[in-house]
Amino acid sequence: MKRYIKHIRSVLIFTLVIVVLALGFLFSGVYNIAASDPHTPMVHRALETLRDRSIAVRSKTIEVPDLSDAALIRQGAGNYHAMCTGCHLMPGMAESEMYNGLYPQPPDLTQASVEPGRAFWVVKHGIKASGMPAWGKSMEDRYLWGLVAFQQKLPDLTPEAYRAMVAESGGHSHGGGETPAHVPGEATADDHGEVPMPGMSTQESKAGESAPHGHAPGTPADHHEAAPTESTPNSAPGTIEHRHADGTVESHPAPPAPAKADEGHDHGH
Repeated sequence: MKRYIKHIRSVLIFTLVIVVLALGFLFSGVYNIAASDPHTPMVHRALETLRDRSIAVRSKTIEVPDLSDAALIRQGAGNYHAMCTGCHLMPGMAESEMYNGLYPQPPDLTQASVEPGRAFWVVKHGIKASGMPAWGKSMEDRYLWGLVAFQQKLPDLTPEAYRAMVAESGGHSHGGGETPAHVPGEATADDHGEVPMPGMSTQESKAGESAPHGHAPGTPADHHEAAPTESTPNSAPGTIEHRHADGTVESHPAPPAPAKADEGHDHGH
């Protein structure tokens, strides 16, 4: 009995020492959490295993719908272009600042597709401390499946085919909660919330209103039949006003000079 008590005491002391050391490590700040300093190989493998097993267990019962539906793929193309290219790239796009700055680095979906059930779970729920958002908080499942369906086609698309699919899509549209068109400091979206295609400036993409974009409810169907864009005497500096066929006047910032696909701003590079 005494031997048993002694053994229990030793186990408790050992456990207490481990807990104290662990707490000391956590509160010491000695572990560098910076994204610029990769995890040690052991920590990296442990986190990858944790992530992969967590996704596998939770996605194995997901029923995958028909992802070959052309309308579903087309709708996913517009949302992918607006929401995913900064991290997961697009055909003909060089590595972006976001892609290079994130750790762990997000997968390049132009090179390899992800198993549909796993892709849906990740898109819907996101991944903690990775930069991957939980899009399910603002999008219904049918729109999420559109993203997944388009991802399956992405590795086989040329830049030209990608541009064509995005141009034919409904743009950034998933039934509500979309990011507003005007974002302070945004250099890649114009007054209609349009984003230029690879190899095209915003102005080129907008020519003929061929790029996908949305309009506010009640906008007349013929509003594109507008008089030539021109500044008015009362225009504020740096703005352009133009009049539509229905008599309404729109005012928006003068378009910036064409920018590289992955920049659009000056940071000394």
